[in-house]
Amino acid sequence: MPDTVPLDDAAPEHGGKAAALGALRRAGLPVPDGFVVPATLPGPELAGAVAAGLGRLGTSGAVAVRSSAADEDGARASAAGQYDTVLGAVGTDRVVAAVATCRASAAGPRATAYRAATSGTGRHDGPADVAVVVQRLVDARAAGVLFTGPPTGTAHTVVEASWGLGESVVQGAVDPDRWTVALGSVDGGRITDRRTGGKRTRVDRSPGGTAVRDVPAADRDRPCLDDDTVLRLADLGQRVADVRGGPQDVEWAVDDAGTLWLLQARPVTAALPASPAERGERNDGGVLRGAGASGGRASGPARVVRGPDDFAAVRPGDVLVCRETDPAWTPLFGVVAAVVTETGGLLSHAAIVARELRLPAVLGVPAATAALRDAGTVTVDGDAGTVVTA
Repeated sequence: MPDTVPLDDAAPEHGGKAAALGALRRAGLPVPDGFVVPATLPGPELAGAVAAGLGRLGTSGAVAVRSSAADEDGARASAAGQYDTVLGAVGTDRVVAAVATCRASAAGPRATAYRAATSGTGRHDGPADVAVVVQRLVDARAAGVLFTGPPTGTAHTVVEASWGLGESVVQGAVDPDRWTVALGSVDGGRITDRRTGGKRTRVDRSPGGTAVRDVPAADRDRPCLDDDTVLRLADLGQRVADVRGGPQDVEWAVDDAGTLWLLQARPVTAALPASPAERGERNDGGVLRGAGASGGRASGPARVVRGPDDFAAVRPGDVLVCRETDPAWTPLFGVVAAVVTETGGLLSHAAIVARELRLPAVLGVPAATAALRDAGTVTVDGDAGTVVTA
């Protein structure tokens, strides 16, 4: 009968995420052990297969359950954040439920809208097959995302990080710390730029899965990584790029012992802006500044959206203005002309999807929802990192 597959044996038929993690483990890189639930495993057989998989994994503790869909983590489309992830599941019953959640998300509104938006025709072929990766959960002291640079010449790696699990960074819920590292063949790595963000909340494992907690005031504005860890991450990222044969979007975590772990690796589908502007304060000329996360320029009526209840008010050509975006907001990305957020980094899911859709985006704009509530028409410049009011 169909069974789970050890992560070491994961292959392309198990989806992009599983295949990449399997390749990295076979290359000796630090990927948490786990197994894959194939898309072909029938629902009635899930409980027995998952129980056997957990037994072989040798853990009764918390695991991370992540989708590995056939159309996810590809060279042209990442589907970043469009399928569900369940962190902190404990025990067979909860892992089985998490697997079912990941599978069902393929037919959800955000994955459906993403497929339509990235198909080039506005149509899609229906839900993809979804394998699911189950891994030991890393209790992260800090975590985040890194993008490696081009495979030739001087490689520049960008690292974004925050306290706790990486959900804060990928969901755009915080202004992450950011470093740019130049990796040279002579002097190893060198940090060429750094920015400390305002990390007010963090996500950690809890008895119910995960929980959002406030970051102590003393830690909000201090870097969550030291320089040595940043350089080790950049070097590890380049090793991932070498194994995978090109620039990579890598999710990672560092535990309390200082051990670095690789949680995901997929091709970079759209390059970062050449010189992303940094956030700043509003000036007298009616200009708001943030991080230019997706290039291009667009104008439209500012539409402040505070949650799903406001979605119906969004019209084609509006500029979406919000505190942060959630993957559930992806359908709006196919309607609006540009995106402005108060929090979030260059490597968040919202930023990645905006770049794939060539949608101008400026993130991390202080008090954007208040400043643009009655602004009328605004112009968003994703290259300059500015939002200009009329």
